[in-house]
Amino acid sequence: MSVRELVVLGTASQVPTRHRNHNGYLLRWDGEGILFDPGEGTQRQMLRAGVAAHDLNRICVTHFHGDHSLGLAGVIQRMNLDKVPHPVTAHYPRSGQRFFDRLRYATAYRETVELAEAPVDADADLAVTASYTLQARKLSHPVESYGYRLIEPDGRRMLPERLAAHGIKGPDVGRIQREGAINGVALEDVSEVRRGQRFAFVMDTRLCDGVHALAEGCDMLVIESTFLDEDEELAVEHGHLTAGQAARVARDGGVRHLVLTHFSQRYSEPDEFERQARAAGFEGELTVAHDLLRVPVPKRR
Repeated sequence: MSVRELVVLGTASQVPTRHRNHNGYLLRWDGEGILFDPGEGTQRQMLRAGVAAHDLNRICVTHFHGDHSLGLAGVIQRMNLDKVPHPVTAHYPRSGQRFFDRLRYATAYRETVELAEAPVDADADLAVTASYTLQARKLSHPVESYGYRLIEPDGRRMLPERLAAHGIKGPDVGRIQREGAINGVALEDVSEVRRGQRFAFVMDTRLCDGVHALAEGCDMLVIESTFLDEDEELAVEHGHLTAGQAARVARDGGVRHLVLTHFSQRYSEPDEFERQARAAGFEGELTVAHDLLRVPVPKRR
């Protein structure tokens, strides 16, 4: 059975707290694991969450501020220590290549894993697999930053009543799916489009076109909400979003499940983030993330 869920490893912004580790998010997508923004302490958080180095197939770094990338050294060395048997691909802004190199080779260790470097320098489709297309879109932050989005290919949903009306049953159902037609009946006559799922990961950024493009039509949007709305000036100055801004992005993009994260240490009461998101008009499913939380991706529409 395929599993699609977000495992939250850390939710703090620049300064970790007693209750919030630096950033780290693992997306389980069928048989793959995609690790986003491994901040300091991610290796230990993986252990606490039951995530193994063998679970990782991709690492996606939005930008090279420490709370989003200092954990790379430990994660990469753990993959090599555990001799992960499959290739792992790392995506990150090309402008931060020197930082990636320093983190990858921060200390001495024996390399056993095929780690492919695939830096990002423009809006692009980064990878196309049978399960998803991985996209990157540029964000607005004091250092170059990219958000990521997975799009599952559309499929088709068979309609039992139409199959019955055309007398198609048993092995012929599989045959029409494979061949596209049978006995003069087209696949389109007995099925409908099943829209693929969409997931987006948006970290440090001001409001910009990239934020809206990533969020559009998503089943799950994981997005920073570093500040509360009363501190919007600070958010703009430092290149971040408020809870209300993030929620309006989700509302306007038709997001089904909004996950708020990346909270400033200045706030001790997470309920206020939910209240402001609701006040901004978001009516879908809403999660104010905390460390070690597991959030299932919504089922297909």
